[in-house]
Amino acid sequence: MTQDTRPQLTIGLLWHSFSSDNLGVGALSVSQLAICEAAAAKAGVELCFIVFGTEGLRNYAPTDRNIKFGPMLSFKELLTGRSQFIKYLLQCDLILDIGEGDSFADIYGLRRFRFHIVSKLLAIYKGIPLILSPQTIGPFEKWYTRWLSTWVMRRCTKIFPRDNLSSDYLQNIGITTNVTQAIDVAFRLPYSTSKLTEQKSERIQIGLNVSGLLFSGGYEGANQFGLSLDYPQLIRNLLSQWHEDSKLDIWLIPHVLSDRVPRDDDRIAIAQLVREYPQVMIAPEFKSPSEAKSFISGLDFMTGARMHACIAALSSGVPVVPLAYSRKFNGLFTSLNYPWLADGKVMSNEKALLCITSGLENRSELRRVALQAIKKADDLLVEYERYLTQLFIATSNSQS
Repeated sequence: MTQDTRPQLTIGLLWHSFSSDNLGVGALSVSQLAICEAAAAKAGVELCFIVFGTEGLRNYAPTDRNIKFGPMLSFKELLTGRSQFIKYLLQCDLILDIGEGDSFADIYGLRRFRFHIVSKLLAIYKGIPLILSPQTIGPFEKWYTRWLSTWVMRRCTKIFPRDNLSSDYLQNIGITTNVTQAIDVAFRLPYSTSKLTEQKSERIQIGLNVSGLLFSGGYEGANQFGLSLDYPQLIRNLLSQWHEDSKLDIWLIPHVLSDRVPRDDDRIAIAQLVREYPQVMIAPEFKSPSEAKSFISGLDFMTGARMHACIAALSSGVPVVPLAYSRKFNGLFTSLNYPWLADGKVMSNEKALLCITSGLENRSELRRVALQAIKKADDLLVEYERYLTQLFIATSNSQS
């Protein structure tokens, strides 16, 4: 076997995870890896990766890749001058920061914001090129989070907002020269043919992705995300209406499986609903994001409040009506000219129910629009991959 003599680059994958209990974060990470490797092949370089992010209880990291796992940022270590995070950070030629998709914001609390902003500040301070990979930017509700975030973004090598709303926000604060709009990288998430498709059932396969986070009122309870509707009641209304239709098979689909954060665990809400509606079925407990997408790809229709469960549906051509609880939904799906969305921050239960059930009735039209959205997403990700190819070439040349 001939030895690989291609130049090698070390890529820091900041705020990625290959073990997250949130399969949406995992979908971003697996997809980012696939895009990086496609770009590296075109650039003629070999990549190794250092992953910095939250750790879950799963493991879907590919075993045939050169991947190391860096430590979580520790403020105690940082203050005492013994930061292992910085030690690993300095091994990177460049940083791709995906912000867990939507965590570069302050809506999830100041503790999470502090970790995200400090990790970016350290990369900038150490002179490592920092690229914000496709993600939602903001919102930043407090003046000081807005000021800090703006300061950081002005110093990023490149920013890829994944939706129109994030692009508009950046333009409004005067950040334009280092910005190119993209779309969520999870449109590139690999998947296999669904067993549901192979069964070719005469019955209509309906997926209902239940968010444990919304079912419990958010991390803090008391309707943390300011919904205009009663989410648990909406789910019960859907199930009550659908279970009367003998042509439907109803699958409850978890996409966050968190043993350590019960309020965020979709399985807990699903278990409660199954007790009330014993005729519904529960999707398998997925071991990876690709396994979840593979199952979802065999559905005839889906609705859900986990955005990456909805992206899994849309990107595999499944008619879907997302239920939005933050502007990340509105921005992403409208950026793809996909109008079927139930907005949980402005709609009543009655309007949201009508939107979702109308989507089921008009699923042929939804599928047609979904296929157009897939084409647009692919075009946007081709541009992102092209940028990475050029970046890898330039970084490699600078080391020669």
